[in-house]
Amino acid sequence: MPMRDLNVKKAQKLLSRIMEFELAGVVRYTHYSLMVAGPNRIPIVAFMKAQASESLLHAQQAGEILTGLGGHPTLQIAPIPETYKHSVKDILEESLSHERDALDLYREFLDEVEDRSVYLEEFARTQIAQEEMHGLEVRKMLRDVAATDHPGHDEAERDDDDGSDGDDDDARDDKKKKKDKKKKNKD
Repeated sequence: MPMRDLNVKKAQKLLSRIMEFELAGVVRYTHYSLMVAGPNRIPIVAFMKAQASESLLHAQQAGEILTGLGGHPTLQIAPIPETYKHSVKDILEESLSHERDALDLYREFLDEVEDRSVYLEEFARTQIAQEEMHGLEVRKMLRDVAATDHPGHDEAERDDDDGSDGDDDDARDDKKKKKDKKKKNKD
């Protein structure tokens, strides 16, 4: 298939948006690394710091390409909403949402450069592959957290003797009430 003409202005605009988004990722992941608490804090903080470093690298790569195409790098970052939710589960869910948004942005860039520039197409595909991999990692992390993360519940308050997997607090509470009622009736 013959190469088509690259719309340089559109490519510059998308690279600028990518830079803003990745720079926001640096701030986002740094914030998360500071807010993580709990017994799994150390590996999750390390993961978040690595994500922040990688976001900076991605912003720099996008900026190098942008200036190579004659563009001017942005001094802005994309908006970062603050949810004030900092449980590990909330942080990972927000991270997953951020990765999905990054994936959409890189796919939009790929659509723009596909069959127009081998280098830009390969850059976009590499970034898409990395974002997909990050999404898989975060989803795997969420599997464990979803079963164990119960904001507002101390470990001592949990009664897992009923055989539940911890996902259904109401069912466990109902079983405990029935158990207590039976015990009370025996007395």
